[in-house]
Amino acid sequence: MAKKIAVLVRERQAEALRMSGGLTLLDDEVHVYILDRKLEKNTVIDKHLDMVRNMLELPIWTNFKDNDNLFDYISDEDLSNKLLDYEIVIPY
Repeated sequence: MAKKIAVLVRERQAEALRMSGGLTLLDDEVHVYILDRKLEKNTVIDKHLDMVRNMLELPIWTNFKDNDNLFDYISDEDLSNKLLDYEIVIPY
């Protein structure tokens, strides 16, 4: 049975994005949240972001408005309500 998983991206951004993609191997529903800071720009993060966004088409939200409008914005209040719907929440 597929699980609903939220990945919270903070400090270990490249690892979190890589793991988000890996979690899809079991056909679980994976959603990504980039929280409290701007997503770094480097070749490793860009590669993992391309995989998560373009190849796997995982939904990505952020609560940080300065993320260059790359992701859908979600307020902290909406985020806290939405996290209640997940069976697994993985913080990075």
